[in-house]
Amino acid sequence: MPGKNKKSLIYQPKLEELIPLSKAAELSGLSLGHLGLLIRQGELWGMKIGRNWVTTEQAVREYLAHNRRPGPKKRT
Repeated sequence: MPGKNKKSLIYQPKLEELIPLSKAAELSGLSLGHLGLLIRQGELWGMKIGRNWVTTEQAVREYLAHNRRPGPKKRT
């Protein structure tokens, strides 16, 4: 099922922690479409309730904390 990965099976947020992707977009600076894609790919925790995707502020912050740039990394 889209948006489900091993972490999502463990992480079950409380109902009051859920935020719509529109708020997640404001927090992250990423577009709604990109956030939905990240959830479907399992890169960001989220779930679909009815026709709306939701996530948590914690999940967004955890995603943003990781190095998200694709391709080779600079050697230090």
